[in-house]
Amino acid sequence: MSTLLYTDVEEELRGAVRQVLADRAPWTAVLKRTEGGEPYDRPLWSTLAAGIGVAGLPVPEKLGGAGAGWRESAVVAEELGCAVAPVPHLGAAMATAALLAVGDDAVLPDVAAGTRTAVLVLPLSTPPDAPPLDVQHSTGRLGGRVTSVADAAAADVLLVSTVDGLYAVDPADATLTAVTSLDLTRPLSDVTLSGTPATRVGGDAAQAWRAALLTGTVLLASEQLGVAEWCLESTVDYVKTRYQFGRPVGSFQGLKHRLAELWVAVTQARAVARYAATCLAGSGADPDPDLAVAASLAQAHCAPVAVRAAEECVQLHGGIGFTWEHPAHLYLKRAKSAAIALGTPARHRAVLGGLVNLPVS
Repeated sequence: MSTLLYTDVEEELRGAVRQVLADRAPWTAVLKRTEGGEPYDRPLWSTLAAGIGVAGLPVPEKLGGAGAGWRESAVVAEELGCAVAPVPHLGAAMATAALLAVGDDAVLPDVAAGTRTAVLVLPLSTPPDAPPLDVQHSTGRLGGRVTSVADAAAADVLLVSTVDGLYAVDPADATLTAVTSLDLTRPLSDVTLSGTPATRVGGDAAQAWRAALLTGTVLLASEQLGVAEWCLESTVDYVKTRYQFGRPVGSFQGLKHRLAELWVAVTQARAVARYAATCLAGSGADPDPDLAVAASLAQAHCAPVAVRAAEECVQLHGGIGFTWEHPAHLYLKRAKSAAIALGTPARHRAVLGGLVNLPVS
């Protein structure tokens, strides 16, 4: 099996993404953007997608991509989680996975180059074992309504997976209605299709849907890992400098134990997230047979760890942690919303039971 350690190339990629995010998306800028009318940072996404090549990492070179893999995409997701960056990486990655699954060569080159952003239309709460959407298709037109779609507002192309195929839709031809969401850095939209023109890009809808859900589940776990890492690191830094009764609060045994337990949980989360990313990368064109198990395991573990880390971050920062002027609430909202995205931990545990032949009560 492949190593779970980060390679030199992955560390270089991490450094490049982290530097861009530090320069272009500090938490103060992210918070300010949530208060404005444009939550997505389109210039930042353009820099990441086209400048660094994030969008094309898993795409073969013959289609204009980097020919790297999903492990590298997972590294990017982790860094985006650390910064709660308001970019459509998750939706775009699931769309890329769907396009790769159906062998598309029309939309993928532009997506890989970062000149167009494709987003898969599915409710953010879609569980891992859900069937493709029941969207009506008739003579090149689609009809139906899909609620709470993440990243749709940032898309240049909407991909709709129906029971009979995968279709590309121009967002201008659909009706997008903004939905109030807990996580202000990941806006949701209801997508309404009413006789909307659509171009067929692939016929194996079930395969595309399955690939997209597995990819989204794995990358979301890496993103949750990034959220937990930031919360742990920032909290440890804070308790070293915050004094009470003439002592740093980090010297109190009760806080030491809480942070030590959190460090263990985050370390475990890193292991399961990295293993899932390794399984997703597979071996060449062959998927890893353990992918479904690894994906649900990662989501079932990483989601509650991210929530716990964010809650500890808020509490152990004391009064300042409960204010709007501190970034802790951004991470708590991301962690809580991500915990019910693409299936809750309980749903993934139920899926795991079926995959490994364990009875689920």
